[in-house]
Amino acid sequence: MNYGSIFIETLFGFIALFVLTKLLGKTQIKQLTAFDFISALILGELVGNGLYDDQVGLGAIAFAIVLWGILLYITEILTQKFKQTRNIFEGKPSIVIHKGKVSKQEMKKAKLDMNQLLHLLRSKDVFSIKEVDYAILETDGTVSVLKKSNYQMPIRKDLNLPIEQIMLPFMLINDGEIIYDNLREIGRDENWLRDELKKQEVYTEKEVFYAEYAKEEGVYIQSY
Repeated sequence: MNYGSIFIETLFGFIALFVLTKLLGKTQIKQLTAFDFISALILGELVGNGLYDDQVGLGAIAFAIVLWGILLYITEILTQKFKQTRNIFEGKPSIVIHKGKVSKQEMKKAKLDMNQLLHLLRSKDVFSIKEVDYAILETDGTVSVLKKSNYQMPIRKDLNLPIEQIMLPFMLINDGEIIYDNLREIGRDENWLRDELKKQEVYTEKEVFYAEYAKEEGVYIQSY
């Protein structure tokens, strides 16, 4: 193994990729679209294979990087000048919560389940579905949230209200299935949950897409 050759090719690959990244734009890692992510993987693979293949020299690595850079540059031009191509290369946002209701159809298209959605909402300081008026799944995998007016500013401190203890809501039903671990966590059982469903004229968990419990507000239900 020629360590000197590997050193030179590695240094060249690093500089070439760095320059290519600067030329193509300043997209941050957390803002990468699926296409950007694939592009980064392929670029890394091209350089990596070139480094450890004795039959591949600097010229071949440079050619691969330049060619891929040209293709990416053409793609950027196409998406800027022709709006129709943006959905193909960048994708489009999905409204996963519309007017307070979770869209199962949009979640299915995005391959998103309730646990993943709740995780994304928590990253936006939203711990309950009922706080949300609209939630949009962006092309980079993050979620943008518009809260219902009752949950927007001003905060309690602005109104000089006393501090209240905050309790996390628990998901009790997900896609028609009871979450028994969470039921036990709140000290309740299946019979109690069924009674709560009946109070809202729901007679089986199979009718419920999502249900959660908050101590001060009881059970919140969204049916299919």
